[in-house]
Order: sequence, then C-alpha cells, then structure tokens
Amino acid sequence: MKKFLRYLGLGLLSTFFTATPGLGAERISFFYPPFGEFYLSVDSLETFAKVGKIDQDFSFYASRATPQQLAQLRDLLQQRFNVTPTLVSQVTYSPVGEQVMEQLGELLLTESRKNGFYAIRASLILAAADQNGLTVVNLLRKFPSNTIRVNFTQGLSIVDDLSQLLKKKDEVFASLQKEAIAEAANSTIEFSKQPDLRSPGKFHWQKKTFELNDVSRDRRLPVDVYLPEGGSQSQPEAPFPLVVISHGLASDRSSFVYLAEHLASYGFAVAVLEHPGSNAKRFQQYFAGLAGPPEPAEFINRPLDIKYLLDELQRLEKSDPTLQGKLNFQQVGAIGQSFGGYTVLTLAGANINFNQLRRDCNANYSSFNLSLLLQCEASKLPIKNYDLKDDRIKAIIAINPIDSLILGQAGVGQIKMPVMLVAGSQDIFAPPVFEQIRPFTWLSDPNKYLALIENATHFSAIAEPTSQNGALPVPRALLGPDSAPVYSYLKALSVAFLETHLLNHPEYRSYLQPSYAIFISKEPLNLSLLQSLSADQFNQIWNGSIPQSVKPSNLQPTPTPGHL
Repeated sequence: MKKFLRYLGLGLLSTFFTATPGLGAERISFFYPPFGEFYLSVDSLETFAKVGKIDQDFSFYASRATPQQLAQLRDLLQQRFNVTPTLVSQVTYSPVGEQVMEQLGELLLTESRKNGFYAIRASLILAAADQNGLTVVNLLRKFPSNTIRVNFTQGLSIVDDLSQLLKKKDEVFASLQKEAIAEAANSTIEFSKQPDLRSPGKFHWQKKTFELNDVSRDRRLPVDVYLPEGGSQSQPEAPFPLVVISHGLASDRSSFVYLAEHLASYGFAVAVLEHPGSNAKRFQQYFAGLAGPPEPAEFINRPLDIKYLLDELQRLEKSDPTLQGKLNFQQVGAIGQSFGGYTVLTLAGANINFNQLRRDCNANYSSFNLSLLLQCEASKLPIKNYDLKDDRIKAIIAINPIDSLILGQAGVGQIKMPVMLVAGSQDIFAPPVFEQIRPFTWLSDPNKYLALIENATHFSAIAEPTSQNGALPVPRALLGPDSAPVYSYLKALSVAFLETHLLNHPEYRSYLQPSYAIFISKEPLNLSLLQSLSADQFNQIWNGSIPQSVKPSNLQPTPTPGHL
C-alpha cells in the first residue's frame, strides 16, 4: 500500500508540474555575508552549457574561475545521467537515500529558506522522467520554486573541511609510503630471480556450479567452486586448501573470477558465492521497483551464508563424486571486498559493536565517510550476541572493508588470526583512513599486513562488468585508472599470504615484505606494504596539521568515527 501511494504521489506530481510549465527555478541565490545576496540565472548556466557562451550575468562568477574549472563545470552541466524515475524514486525514498537528501537539503534551500529535502527529491524524479533526462540544468528547471537558495556559508565550510581532509589523507598515504620505502631499503632479495606469483601456477582446474538452498533462512546461494587437478609428481594431491570469496554490495560472484582462477592454479580450491539479499540481481530488482532496499539483516545473513556454504561443502564432499576427498576443511581462508570485507572480518571473530552503533548513529551528524550510511543500518538490528565467527577459517584478506563503526576497535581487536587489509587512496565509499588504515592499528595478531594502493578506487579490485556477468555497471569516472596492476597485486599477495599463513610455507614469507610490493608496483597505482603501525604512530601522522573541525572524534576519548 505504501508503495502504491508513493507512485500515485509521483504521478500527481508529474501531472502537476508538466501542466505548469512556468514553475521551476529561474535563478540561484547565494547569501555571502557580509557582502549580501548574489544571484545567477538558470538561463545563463544553460547558455554556457549548450554553447559555451558566458553572458553578462555569468561573467561575474566566471571571471573568478580558472579555464580548467570552467571546462569542468561545463562538462558537469552537459552530463546526462541515464537513470530512470523509478530508480531515482527507489533510492531517494530508501532510508539511506533520505539521509542523503536531508543533508543535501541543508545546502540547497527552498525560496522560503527551508530544508530543500522534498524539493530536491521531486525535481530529481521529474528530471529523470523528462525527455531531456536528468541533467543539472534540467534538475534546476524542475525545482518547485522560482529561486534555489544555496547555503553558501555552510557550503564553503564543507568544501574547506573536505579539502583539508583530502589533503590530510594524502599526507597519511605519503607518510606510510615513505615508511614502506625505508623498510624496503634493507632488503637484499632479488625478486627478479624468484618465481613470479603474478603469473598463473601449474595446476589445471575445473569449475563446478552449485545452487544451495538454506531453507531455514529462505536463502538460495549460487556457488562456483574452482577445483584444482593435482596428482602429478610436481603437484600435491587432494585434499586442497579451501578459500571462500565474498563479493561486495550490488556485485556478484563474477567480480572475482580472475582471483579465483589464479588461486586455483596454485592448488587452492576456491568457492565464490552470491549473497542473495545484497547482490547485483537484488539491486536490479530494487532499482526496477520490484524489491525493497537491502535489509539490515544482511549484516547477519552474509556471514551466515559463508557458514552455511562451508557446512554444505562438508556434506557434499562426502557424497558428490566431483568433490569427494578434494577439500581440506582444516585449511580454510576467506577473502572479501567492501561489504564482503566486513563479512570476512566477522567470520574471523569481530563482533558487531551495538553500543557504538546505537550511540553514534542516533546522533545528528554529517560525515565525509559514505560507508557510515550503510553501517548505521545495522543499528536497526535486534541487540543480541550473534554467533558469526567460524573456527574453520584460519586467515582472511579484507579488501576495502567497512568496519569503523559497526565493528570499531572493540570488534576488530577480537580477531586472533592473520589478516591482510587492502586500501585504495581514492576510495570515497570506504575511505582508507577511517576504514582500513586506522582499523589496522586495532588488529592484535602479529601476522598482519596493510596493502596501500595509490590512486585506486573502491572499484579497482573488481572485474569490470561485461555482457556475460550480472554486475551493475559503474560510471567510468568512479573506476579510476586501468585496474590490471591491481589485479596483479591481489593475485601475488593473496598467494603469498595464503601459502604463508594458511599452509605454513615459510618460503613465501619473503613476498610479504615492503620490498616485494615496490618490486611489482606500477604507476600510477603504486603499491606499498606495511607489517606494523601502532595507534600512537597513526595519531602522530594524522594529528599533525589537520583542523580540529575535521578530526575524526574517535581519536578523542569518546569514539565517533568519521564525524565532522
């Protein structure tokens, strides 16, 4: 019924606005004390976007921008976002979307200086439904008042704080890279004479697909199992060590085929599953209006999916001829990316930190850490001690994990096994300082590694979507540089890490040194590897020069990560 009323409302809005062509923003207002109020007409912006002409109205502002900034502005104004009104509606009516709209509404006010929440949402939906599509200019044209008032003072403050935060993030990365280079200088290993772990191993392998059905939770789990074929004199026989891979939000089991195949070539059996409540298929249904947003229960269901997978593989290993005697459940590792990174951290022993969630997510705050919008959804879960740890898992790799708030120091500090965290410097969805670098200092096991990839984004580790897989496409601007070097880093580091800490083969430990990372590093995606970083060292780097307004307050006595 709620969904029906929503679409009825959308229909009435559309009818009203299309029947009232004169209604829409004609100008943008900036109040900049002490100088007063300034105006810019939407017609001027549209003229600039279409033909590049700077009229008298726009010249006052254009003269204060560089040619490069003007070119970027024109590109933005010309950009058409190919989204449907249904998709925009689904996102902006979701709990996370409403939080974003509320914060954006503090910047873009109505003519009466009220929060622009409802006006922005309505104009987004109507612009997406218009034949000209969703563009900035069209968005302004659909705004339900003659004037859009920009909270200029707050906007400048946010831009200034963000620029300071980004600058400090770059300083942290640069400092840690410098430390890794200094450590690498002491190495005497000639990696050019060592086996190249980026190249495929000697094993052939076969892929077998299963459709598992957890009736108790009404979860169907598609799983691809990559099985090495051993038995020759140079290759060990089964059972093979097992590695499970957990994909991120709105992704699927095709996202890490390259890594699964590579590990299988080194004699690891690899099981890659899909989490049905948060995979690409679910999001496609959601964006089409056929399903609701992911439920907070996904924070529990995802690690339970892995546990069920391992249970079923143990059962099938006794009955299925293709698996019989081929899987070693005494040597199990797990790899996860983003939401999958959180998943493997919980399987390794990190408990959900409900005290921190309830305290910090109920606060009225803004944050530059977009992952907190997702993490705070877990605050809606019933508070209880969820049994998410799986003792079969002995080592984990978490790529771009989200963990600062939902797990926090209390949760991450509970992990008692080897861990590798992977961070990208340009990750805006799981910011590296908050979600990987600082959490690295919370890990208590001495066998821990922090891989830093300069200029990598949240999507650099994920195989690009193709017509053959179901992963949702990512805008090119968010992908970053060509990801081939990142794939090669993860191939090499995962083999070295799992051989060392899952199979106890010490000859691979040399690959887990800063000098090896430098040896395989390729610009602009430079790789650094650290094995130690204390909380005091991190605080000294972070607190050096960053303004108090953007310091993460969980470096203070009361932890509230990522807040402004």
